[in-house]
Amino acid sequence: MLREAIAVVLIVLVAWAYQCTYPPPPKICGSPGGPPVTAPRIKLRDGRYSAYKEHGVSRETAKYKIIYIHGFMSTRHDCAIATNVSPEVFEELGVYIVSFDRPGYGESDPDPKRTPRSLALDVEELADHLGLGSKFYVIGFSMGGQAVWGCLKYIPHRLAGATLLAPVINYWWPGFPANLSTEAYYLQLPQDQWTLRVAHYTRCLTYWWNTQKLFPSSAVAARRPEVFSPKDHELLPLLAGQKSQPEILQQGKFESLHRDMMVGFGKWEFDPMDLENPFPNNEGSVHLWHGGDDRMVPVILQRYIAQKLAWIHYHEVPDAGHMLPYVPGVSEDILKALLHIEK
Repeated sequence: MLREAIAVVLIVLVAWAYQCTYPPPPKICGSPGGPPVTAPRIKLRDGRYSAYKEHGVSRETAKYKIIYIHGFMSTRHDCAIATNVSPEVFEELGVYIVSFDRPGYGESDPDPKRTPRSLALDVEELADHLGLGSKFYVIGFSMGGQAVWGCLKYIPHRLAGATLLAPVINYWWPGFPANLSTEAYYLQLPQDQWTLRVAHYTRCLTYWWNTQKLFPSSAVAARRPEVFSPKDHELLPLLAGQKSQPEILQQGKFESLHRDMMVGFGKWEFDPMDLENPFPNNEGSVHLWHGGDDRMVPVILQRYIAQKLAWIHYHEVPDAGHMLPYVPGVSEDILKALLHIEK
């Protein structure tokens, strides 16, 4: 009897552990019981659908065509450049921007096999489906900025230029000096340090860690006040009514937020510090913008990248935090620098 009781207890514990570790299936948009499809979408190479939104002038009349990649806990609606640059400027410059939901966010299907390479190929497919031409520009904000590194690695021949806005750093990229990445890592709140450790070393526990109640998980995902700078706090009221809020996590947290953590802070297929200049003849340019008071992504690592990769045009805005592109006037500066247009 005792042996049977122990066996039952072990089975219950295993079942509980399995349930805690493995996430529920995502609620795919357009599937029975899933969220509705309201956005235009394209079908990708593996059968997934990617939702997008267009801004600025028409594709047919545009002089400049840009793909915008949103950040963590955002969707295609959260295109900082389109939000903070006036329609008159878009008309004057002839700028077209398309933003899209990264896999698992908004109305884009999840991609359980997502990698930096697969996301770069999604960007390329979107450009081809929309007829953006042989070359186009990319802008990525925060976790979307991290995706731009993948574009620079895997589709540099398709780029007319690229901008990284406060790009999220992977503290385990080997190109960083160990003392510097360690210093930056410990600038985070302890709960974020643990969240990234789990995502990097034990990715199978990422769902459990971010849903358990024993210890505090990601402060960034919870939008704790401490992760924002004073300048960010001034700008947050402008973002309170984001149209995307109801859509962000409608397919589930695992294939959006948690997958971001596992991909962003896992082991990468390449080290950005090993990249070569994609524009050796100055036919385009790469820009990195960062706030000097960014409390989410330590600026010291961006400074090192700018020093290591001298072909990157580095712009640091002293008092700005992570919400850098929402600072009045900055988005227009970002756009004009990328397009080589005099202010």
